[in-house]
Amino acid sequence: MSSTSEKNEYPKASNALVFGAGLSYVAAIFLMMSFCSPYWIESYPESFSSFKNMGLWEYCFKDFMYPYYQFPKLFNGCHHIFSQEYYVIREYLLPGWLMFVQAFVTLAFLFTFGSLVIMACELVRWPLKFVLRYEWLLTTISFAGISSSSFFLFLAVAIFGGNAYRRDWLLYPKFNVLSWSYSLAVVAFLILALASLLLYKEAKQSYELRREAKNLVMQMQMQEPGYQPPSHHHSRSLHSGGYI
Repeated sequence: MSSTSEKNEYPKASNALVFGAGLSYVAAIFLMMSFCSPYWIESYPESFSSFKNMGLWEYCFKDFMYPYYQFPKLFNGCHHIFSQEYYVIREYLLPGWLMFVQAFVTLAFLFTFGSLVIMACELVRWPLKFVLRYEWLLTTISFAGISSSSFFLFLAVAIFGGNAYRRDWLLYPKFNVLSWSYSLAVVAFLILALASLLLYKEAKQSYELRREAKNLVMQMQMQEPGYQPPSHHHSRSLHSGGYI
């Protein structure tokens, strides 16, 4: 019984870290759905448009004929944007601004899930000694990852929303409307922004606690009898080898 209580006598994760990680997990779910689903923009059903819907990686058509293609080919069904079916019109389907949107969302996806792995280790305290020693650094890295994800998503939704109704992209843009996949990306951006604020607060507090603990240890050492100030090389070795 005593050994179990001794194992649990270590600092738990703070509420700011728990809430920040929880919001990041929720945002990651929305981001994954937005990343994979082909409903960033769709046509009104009443318009009977040949364009049906599209996402970052998929287009859906019904009897669509590209007017600048020399052969009378009809495009039907949903296909990946890099599939052989869309090879002849890929330049039309994938303009430069859309490639930037794909890149920004992909970076946000990678940064978010990378930060989630770090925060998961902090929450479960594994490995224990490493987390307790470098918690301030891990939280700072998580904050940097989540805030970067929020910034990249902001750029993605801003660029896509500003170019979705261009007349040199999809035909008859007035028949189209931004759909739920785009809305999920916006929601993920807002939640990640809120999570980054909590993580910034936690990272700042963890750094302050680390500095206070370091100063306390130095004061205790100076009060010991026979204390001699360590040399520069020796102080650097103590600093790199301690838990604080």
